[in-house]
This record gives sequence, structure tokens and C-alpha cells, in this order.
Amino acid sequence: MSDRQLEEITETVEERLRASQPDVELLALERAAAERLRLTIDRASGVDLELCETVTRLLPDLNEEWAIEVTSPGPERPLTKPEHFRQFVGSLVRVKTSEEIEGRRSFTGPLKSADGERVSVADPAGTVTIPLSAVHRSNLLAENDSEVGA
Repeated sequence: MSDRQLEEITETVEERLRASQPDVELLALERAAAERLRLTIDRASGVDLELCETVTRLLPDLNEEWAIEVTSPGPERPLTKPEHFRQFVGSLVRVKTSEEIEGRRSFTGPLKSADGERVSVADPAGTVTIPLSAVHRSNLLAENDSEVGA
């Protein structure tokens, strides 16, 4: 599956959510396996099994081609948009990049700042600024995560 196909599926899912479940946000859509898509959703009042089933039923055509897995964000909530990073400034995060920054591709520590173009993470080696365009994957971590600095 190409990046463009994944973007098209994401747009389709977001359109259907806006039309039917406007309080639900698609946080992430990823190809979890060869024939499986994982959708991570959230809403202010929380995500339960009933909501996951409702979202799955909104996607019957996708469910014919792919096994659809709809999940809640859980404690390691993905951060996929600039507003997610801004919302969680001060929280413990892990940011993995698609390219090396200061000789590394993984940064774990408190999120110090975020704007529409970059985030800053204070990890044991010091604070590093990462362009959002270089972020491959990022998520919140539990405050007691033992892999800080990994």
C-alpha cells in the first residue's frame, strides 16, 4: 500500500466520522499487517467497545478489503497532529524520526514545546528540536516508563 492510498483511506474515514460521529477524532490509521488496518480513535467522553463497533460499521466497504481494527488511544496515545503536541506540552513522549537528527532517530523525554512546524523534547542528551516533517511516529508515555532515553 502506498502512502497516497493510506492518505485516501484516512480522508474517507475522517469524512465519514465528521458526517456520522463528529465528536470522534481519528488519531491514527496504520497498516498493522498485510491485510489489516488499525484505526486509533478518541473523543472527549472516552472510547468504549460500543463506539469502536459503531465506527467499524461506518466502514463496510473498507472492511471487505481489509480487516479493520478500531482501538482507543490507551495510555500511549499517538501524537499525529500539531495540536496534539501542543495539548501535551510537559508530558513524557517518545518521538521517532524518519531521518537522523543529531545522529539519532529516537528521542524520549518531556515535551518542552510545540508549534505548527516543530517540537522540542528534553531527553538525557539535552533538548532537541525536531521538525514535524521528520516525525515518523510519536506517542505519550506513562510517567514511570523505564525506557526514558532509549
